[in-house]
Amino acid sequence: MLVLAHISDLHLDGSARATERAERVCERLRELSGHVDALLVTGDIADHGTEPEYEEAARILGLRDGGVPFPVLTCPGNHDSRAPYRKALLGLPGAGPVNSVQVFDDGAVLMCDSSVPGSDDGELDEETYDWIETTLDELDGGLPALLAFHHPPVALHHPLPDSCRLRESGRLAGLLARRPEIAGLITGHAHTPAATSFAGRPLVVGPGVTWTLRLPWEGEQIADRDAPPGIAFHVLDDTGRLTSHFRVVT
Repeated sequence: MLVLAHISDLHLDGSARATERAERVCERLRELSGHVDALLVTGDIADHGTEPEYEEAARILGLRDGGVPFPVLTCPGNHDSRAPYRKALLGLPGAGPVNSVQVFDDGAVLMCDSSVPGSDDGELDEETYDWIETTLDELDGGLPALLAFHHPPVALHHPLPDSCRLRESGRLAGLLARRPEIAGLITGHAHTPAATSFAGRPLVVGPGVTWTLRLPWEGEQIADRDAPPGIAFHVLDDTGRLTSHFRVVT
């Protein structure tokens, strides 16, 4: 059984508010040593995509000193910028798509870059699709895999996230049809915990750390800045079934 903590949309901008909320979440995660196999961070880590914002993220997430007691897996969102992200978070050169895989005994997690430089829309580009196919080919055929990226590929029934979701979702559906080992999709971007399906697979949207989206029937103000940050917990069991739980951090 694979247990994954999941946070999204930290939007670190140098403000005390953003820093405190992210630090509060990571303090809770540090208490889970021995219970969680990895932390997924699905994009919009920085608010402006600057190197100092990623340096702060690296400090808060413990990427330099192992402060979070399990692997931290990240992918970019539409507020992120690839070159400073690579330099400050990963210590790597380059400005291409930021894709990575982590293989566990009970499953694999592919962190995919759905960001489009200069746009809020999402897209898995040719390089990323090729990387997904090659990576899955190299895995044990019986090992279930999760794809994690920033932009949901379906409408969530709110005009803000729905205005800039993943482009060309039909291609992703085709990939899933060919790849039964993909057990589910994990995304962020919407600032609200949500669960639905896409192309016959579970699709789970993680809650936002910086603020929570108000749904159309919850009031005119889009951002609920007083709601506590949230964490999702995803359990991938021995049958390849994905179960998700949501918690707030007070």
